[in-house]
Amino acid sequence: MRITTLRRYPVKSMLGEDVAEVRIDPGGVAFDRVLAVVDRATDVVATAKHPRLWRDLLKFSARIDDDRVRITTPSGGVLDATHPDAERVLSEALGRPVRVCSERPDGATVERPDPEDVLEHGVEAVVEAATLEIGQGTPGTTFVDYAPLHLITSATLDEVGVENVRYRPNVVLETPPGTAPFVENDWVGRELEVRGANGAGPTLRISLPTPRCSVPTLEHGSLPRAAQAVRTLMRSNRVDVPGFGVLPCAGCYAEVTTAGVLRVGDELALR
Repeated sequence: MRITTLRRYPVKSMLGEDVAEVRIDPGGVAFDRVLAVVDRATDVVATAKHPRLWRDLLKFSARIDDDRVRITTPSGGVLDATHPDAERVLSEALGRPVRVCSERPDGATVERPDPEDVLEHGVEAVVEAATLEIGQGTPGTTFVDYAPLHLITSATLDEVGVENVRYRPNVVLETPPGTAPFVENDWVGRELEVRGANGAGPTLRISLPTPRCSVPTLEHGSLPRAAQAVRTLMRSNRVDVPGFGVLPCAGCYAEVTTAGVLRVGDELALR
């Protein structure tokens, strides 16, 4: 297999940036989900998983510039994410008072409606939302949903027929012709060894299939809604995910067992 895309998302639930190489360690990808928007009224971390409240976060994008997080607004303006103006602009755009946080507090939570309810009733509907603690499979204080790293294969993406950005992976892997879709389900417990141009690289351990919420179905910047991004998984890839239940899945979560650098073009092998 070969890495075709590397991506990080400096602010949780905003669009991210493609990179040619990135350093990874047990805490995950450098500068990935290092900031999050938090609802001042509830202290809940804002995520487009709850589209009625937070889907407009996907109209913003974030990048790293000289080790600082820069946010690009839907109108094209650029903000320093840690400047007070950023909180004002985000609060006005989202219709709720928010703050920007740089360290995940213990027990930080998000609200996640069932994607089937969102698809049935629409993004504006008031539907029941479960409260979930984030980062349980990750050391450190970034705002990842669960594990340090998220991977998805070209075989799975080709089967569903949507853009990889909808699933918000850190790593997109090109798989050999004939690879079955959802092959990531079979990798749990195995290791991926990176074989770069400079020799042996990082190693990863696959921890869980990645459960999908309604985010892949939403507008992402200029991309329109895409209900099939989750409907296909509901039909074809419901998986019993330990600790979470039977859920539609695409891709997999991974832990970093050996730190190092990932580069576009690196080859990976299962062991």
